[in-house]
Amino acid sequence: MSGRVENLLSRAAEGRAAQTVGVVRRARSLPRRRLWWVAGSLGAVLFALFALRVLAGDFIITPPDFVRILAGEEIPSAPSARFILMESKLPRAVLGVLAGVAFGTAGAIFQSTLRNPLASPDMLGISLGASAAAVFAIVVLSVNGSTLSIVGVAGAILTALVIRAVAGGDGGYRLVLVGVTAAAALLAVIQYLFTRAAENDAQRALRWMTGSLSDATWPTIRILAICLLVLLPLVAWTVKSQRVLELGPDVANALGVTHRYADLLLLLAVLLCALAVAASGPVAFVAFVAGPIARVLNGGRTTLLGAALVGAIVMVASDYLAAYAIPDTNLPVGVVTGAFGAPFLMWLLASGRAGRKS
Repeated sequence: MSGRVENLLSRAAEGRAAQTVGVVRRARSLPRRRLWWVAGSLGAVLFALFALRVLAGDFIITPPDFVRILAGEEIPSAPSARFILMESKLPRAVLGVLAGVAFGTAGAIFQSTLRNPLASPDMLGISLGASAAAVFAIVVLSVNGSTLSIVGVAGAILTALVIRAVAGGDGGYRLVLVGVTAAAALLAVIQYLFTRAAENDAQRALRWMTGSLSDATWPTIRILAICLLVLLPLVAWTVKSQRVLELGPDVANALGVTHRYADLLLLLAVLLCALAVAASGPVAFVAFVAGPIARVLNGGRTTLLGAALVGAIVMVASDYLAAYAIPDTNLPVGVVTGAFGAPFLMWLLASGRAGRKS
């Protein structure tokens, strides 16, 4: 009799254990399902906006003509269609996607690693470091072309190294404060350089600082694409340590994730931001808004994939609005992203979402 009771109790315990395991598995699968649902939805939106940017506008290209042009055929009814598509519309859309992915990923890494939604390359002076170096190269050294992009990348990396050295081993708010201070100092340098610049140099520097996709070329796209193919797998490889770092430095150290992993992630983010700036200029607020928007869509959890897609969506949509929102006026894409990002920053501050402590 006692053996039969023990048997029944054992089966009941096994049933409860199996039920618990099932609940845990379902609980783990819910965030994953939501992540893929968010990624799929954002991918569909990006595809639609990409098609709108390429096919619509002041010169409409039909999908069949688009395929024919890509196949190398000429369109007898519209001889200029090939030039407009391959030299203007398509390069701007592709560069917008690539630069948006780089900006969005970089911003999400900064915000999650430093555990502060205000910690983005825009706010910490990384973009301004690239701008200051580029403006100096234009005004003082009369540099232009691809060399200017190299100078911008060097300026962003040097600024990041100086900020990290001054902040010391402490991260979080100390690094954010040092970055904000550096941004103010770099802005003062840029303003001084503008007072010494000739009119033509000032116009070139201002256009570069605003951020634009109008100068998109296939060699630039090719270089940026190759760099992303190298950097993004490295980001994916370190994403597990990024999740641990979100728990705070004490917990991360206890789990074996030291500040070196944080430095590696931030270095990858700086490189992504620097390359995007070199290709399109320091487009304002894309890196800043991509992470929070993706996090809201993903139920409050950080998603680098979602942030990358949001960054690309913001870039492509803003470039379309910059080109066609005002008739006979082609604005730099940075004007539109700045107009969108400033209210977003005020909302973030007013809602208290920027008050999270590290």
